[in-house]
Amino acid sequence: MPGTVQHCAGRRRRRRRTRGDVVHVAAQVGDGPRAVGPYAGGPPPEALQVDMPPLDRFGPAELGRAVVVAVVIVFAVLMKVLAWPLRPDGRGIVEAAAEGVVDAFEILGPTFVKVGQLVASSGLFPKPLADACLRCLDDVPPVPAAKARAVLEEDLGHRVDELFAQFDDTPLAAASVAQVHACVLHDGRHAVVKIQRPGIRHRMLVDLRAAYAGARLLQAFEFFRIANAPAIIRDLYAATMTELNSAVEADRQSRFRDRIGAFGDNKDVTTPEVYWDYCGPRVICMERLYGIPMDRVTADPDSDIDTRLLIRRGVKVWIESVVLHGPFHGDVHAGNLWLLDDGRLALLDFGIVGELPEHWRAILRDLFHATAVDGDFTGVARGIRELGYGNGTDLDDESLGVEVAEALAPLLGRELGELRLSDLIMALIRLGKRWGVASPEEMVLFGKQLGYFERYARALAPGWVLGQDLYLFRNVFPEDIAIGTAESGVSLPD
Repeated sequence: MPGTVQHCAGRRRRRRRTRGDVVHVAAQVGDGPRAVGPYAGGPPPEALQVDMPPLDRFGPAELGRAVVVAVVIVFAVLMKVLAWPLRPDGRGIVEAAAEGVVDAFEILGPTFVKVGQLVASSGLFPKPLADACLRCLDDVPPVPAAKARAVLEEDLGHRVDELFAQFDDTPLAAASVAQVHACVLHDGRHAVVKIQRPGIRHRMLVDLRAAYAGARLLQAFEFFRIANAPAIIRDLYAATMTELNSAVEADRQSRFRDRIGAFGDNKDVTTPEVYWDYCGPRVICMERLYGIPMDRVTADPDSDIDTRLLIRRGVKVWIESVVLHGPFHGDVHAGNLWLLDDGRLALLDFGIVGELPEHWRAILRDLFHATAVDGDFTGVARGIRELGYGNGTDLDDESLGVEVAEALAPLLGRELGELRLSDLIMALIRLGKRWGVASPEEMVLFGKQLGYFERYARALAPGWVLGQDLYLFRNVFPEDIAIGTAESGVSLPD
C-alpha cells in the first residue's frame, strides 16, 4: 500500500456554496455529483488550530458540577464500603472503595472515564485504584444513532444517504469522546466514520475546570501533592482539547501514515488512510481495516505468524516516529494495535499523539545509540545538562552519564518482558528530584507506550531486549547498524 494519502481520480469541483462558516463542495465522479464535506482535499490551516479556553475559570456551571461530582463519588464509595462485609469474594475494604470510585466515574460520564483511564495506565496511583480503573478502558454505552447522524450531517452539510452508499447505525465501538460507525462510500470503498458525541466539548470543559479546582484543593494532602494532581489535570485538559479537534487527529494520522515508508521499508506496518472528503470538525472518515486486537494474538508455534517479528516491526516504526519524524502514537494499547487479516500490523486511533522537542529527540537518539551501539552515555548526560536538568549536581558529564545508565537500566538493560512501567517512571522521577526538577515530563508518555509494548512482548516475544535489537535502529543509525551487523554476522529482517 502506498504511503501517501490518495484521493479519488477523475474528480473535479462543480459548485461551491456557503452555509454559515462551513464551505461544502459537490464533486463530480462519473455521471453524477457526489456530496462531500468541508475538508475536501484536506483541511484549511485554520482548522488545525486548537482552541484552548482558560482552564482556571470557575463559574456557576463549574460550581454546580463540582457539587454533583463530590456527592456522586462520596455516595458511590459509601455504598461499596457498606456492602463490603456482605461480599464473599475476599476483597479488602480498600479494593471495595476503589470499585466505588470507578462506579462514580462511570456515572459522571466521559471526562471521568478518561480520568479513570489515566489512573489505570499512569503508574502513579495505588494499585487497588489503578486495577479498578482498568474497567474504564472498556467501551462505554453509545449515543443513539439519530444523534450520531445529526452530528455527521451538521458537520458535512449533507444527508447521510447523500454521503454514503451504506451507513451502519450500530457502532463498531464507542469510547468516551466518540464512536465509530461502518460505512461504504459511493465508489465502493469500505470505510469507518469516527463521530464525536454531541455536546461533548462543553461538557468536558466544565468537568475539567471543576476537576482542576478540586485538584488544587487536594494539594493539602501529601499523596496528591506528590502525584501533582493539578499537573495531571492540566495534561489531560491539553490532550482532551486537542483530541476534540478531529481535523488535528486526522492530520496526525495522515502524516504518520506518510512517514511509515519514508525509508522504503516498513511495508508490513500501516495505519488507515484518511478520506478527507468526508471529514469535518467532529468527524473523521477513514479506510476500514480488518483484523484482531493485539491482546487476542497468541504465540502459537504451529502458526505461520512470527509474533516476535510482529512486535519488532511495530516498535521499529514507533521508535522511528519518536526520534526521527516527531509525532508518535501516544496510546498503543491493544485496542489500537491490530494484527490485520493480511498479516500486517496496524496502528489505529490517533486521538492521543506525542511530539518531543528536537532536543529531547536528540537525547533519545543518544540514549539508543549508547544501548545498541557503543555503551557510552556521556552524550545523553550532556544533552540533559544543556536542558538545565543536571544543574543541581556537581558531576561531570561522564559521571552524570553513569547516573542516567543506572536510572534507566530497568528499560534498557533487561528483557523488555521484565520491564514494569511503574519502575521506569519512578526511576525518572527519582532522577529528576536528584537533579532539582519534579520529573522529566516529556519522557512520561514515551515510557507509557513502552509499557504497552512490554505487555505484548511478555506474551509474544519472550527474551527480546528492545535496547539491543539492531533492527529497530536501522534507519536511525544506518552506518553504525550496517557496521554492527557486518561484524556480528546478524541478518536483519526486510
